[in-house]
Amino acid sequence: MTPLLSPNIHRRVPSLYLDASSSSSFFYKTSSPNPTTLERKFSVFAAADMDLAPTTPWTLPEEFLKRTFSLISSDKDRNSVSLVCKDWYNAERLTRRHVSIKNCYSISPEIVAARFPAIRSVTLKGKPRFSDFNLVPADWGADVQPWLNVFATAYPFLEELRLKRMVVTDESLEFLALNFDGFKALSLLSCDGFSTLGLESIATHCENLTELDIQENSIIDLGGDWLSFFPETLTTLQVLNFATLNSELLLLAPQLTELGTGTFSDDLDPNPTSITDLANTFAKCQNLHSVSGFWDATLIYLPIIYPVCENLTFLNLSYASLGADELEQILPRCKRLRRLWVLDTVGDKGLEAVGSYCPLLEELRVFPVFPVDPSQPGVTESGLVSISHCPNLNYILYFCQRMTNAAVITVARNCPNFTHFRLCIITPYAPDSITNEPMDEAFGAIVNSCSDLRRLSVSGLLTDLTFEYIGKHAKNLETLSVAFVGDSDLGMECVMRGCPKLRRVEIRDCPFGDVALLSGLERYESMRSLWMSACNVTMEGCKKLAEEMPRLNVEVINDEEDGGDDFVANKVYVYRSVAGPRKDAPPVVVTL
Repeated sequence: MTPLLSPNIHRRVPSLYLDASSSSSFFYKTSSPNPTTLERKFSVFAAADMDLAPTTPWTLPEEFLKRTFSLISSDKDRNSVSLVCKDWYNAERLTRRHVSIKNCYSISPEIVAARFPAIRSVTLKGKPRFSDFNLVPADWGADVQPWLNVFATAYPFLEELRLKRMVVTDESLEFLALNFDGFKALSLLSCDGFSTLGLESIATHCENLTELDIQENSIIDLGGDWLSFFPETLTTLQVLNFATLNSELLLLAPQLTELGTGTFSDDLDPNPTSITDLANTFAKCQNLHSVSGFWDATLIYLPIIYPVCENLTFLNLSYASLGADELEQILPRCKRLRRLWVLDTVGDKGLEAVGSYCPLLEELRVFPVFPVDPSQPGVTESGLVSISHCPNLNYILYFCQRMTNAAVITVARNCPNFTHFRLCIITPYAPDSITNEPMDEAFGAIVNSCSDLRRLSVSGLLTDLTFEYIGKHAKNLETLSVAFVGDSDLGMECVMRGCPKLRRVEIRDCPFGDVALLSGLERYESMRSLWMSACNVTMEGCKKLAEEMPRLNVEVINDEEDGGDDFVANKVYVYRSVAGPRKDAPPVVVTL
């Protein structure tokens, strides 16, 4: 067995060996006094009676490795074990059933298929996240069809496809429905290019469908009822997120565990009999643990979901302009709630109810109503402090128009287990709303108190001191999003120098230039991507980065809005790729 890397790589994993205590039973041992989850999984097969010949350390039988690796579901764990040696690399690739690709241009579908021959599930992401804010041209790329062409040959047994920010046409959906006989789950998030015609193909031909999630996409409505194309014999649906509410379909799918609906006011008769009938239909869906949608819902419609509230762990009300009174009607019934998404129309009073009725809450997202009305306070620092009394809270996305250092410091003290802290103060460069000071100490408290922080979004009036705090304390940070903040290039230098696990950086409208861009030279190959727009980066700086790091794809987007300036690089997207420069870049994308 020839190691792929130097023998020092073995220091990264526990000391594994099999002890022949009898002729038919072998036992797993580890040098660690507290075995990890991965190590315990190895013991499952090692402790079983198997006809194995005694082996030397690190030389484990192929069948043992395959059966053991098949128990490992974590992509991170699988990536780690594949680095140990060639035997482990081969065993891992042959037993992997799911692959997650965070950038569709970081690798080619041919390379994926060659390495992993038995994939059943694929997660694929396309456009940069700032495409959600219309900062990426519509024809930028990320077409799913080239991937489907390869998958049809390599993975005819594909069962699950999850796409995010990809271009998906009706032809692609029809291709998917006709070429994968055992296909079960389709999730499209922030995708575009398809219409209800493509959904008809999925409904007609995917006879084993268990999941269809198409809620947050730009879907062209060509008329007709595509839902009617589902056969009446379909009883496999467990997850359904779409844009209309239909009691007949619910009756056909009482086994649903996740349901996303659309508008109430357009599709539902508000008379008491209709509401009662739909509530009775909901009552039959006793397995529901996730409910979302409810566009335009008001107090009169809320009793519809009361029968399923007791088992809900996720409630997405980010499409419903509910006030505090409506929220207070729902939350006391949701005693098991762990994830909650709402609009800022609930106000601080609504968030007080969250703090009172949701002791198990782990994730809260508060979205703004657009267009933002400055005369409406939405949620403030008071609401943020209220929800910090939820002891299990570890993820927050909070859009607000004002904030204070004192409030965030209190939250950091109350919630030291944050892994995701995304505070978005809508007004650019907004200082502490009481002291008028920069918000540096607020984010300094977060990165200092929350040692497991992996994702951070910063906003408001910030100086380079915030980035010094981040570089000093945020040692587990993986994703950093920055907008309308900072003093100089020093800020980004501190981050690049001090955050060893950084994987993705997103920057817009900040005073960072070429020095900041080039400060990550030693880091970019270990990162997934860097986005910089409306900063002070030049074409010369981008060219130097491309010359110094030839294995990176350095793309400059010069759309018409940029004025065609050949000196300024207004939008820069940098990512690592083993596939080289992409071949489908439109004219507005220049690859250096």
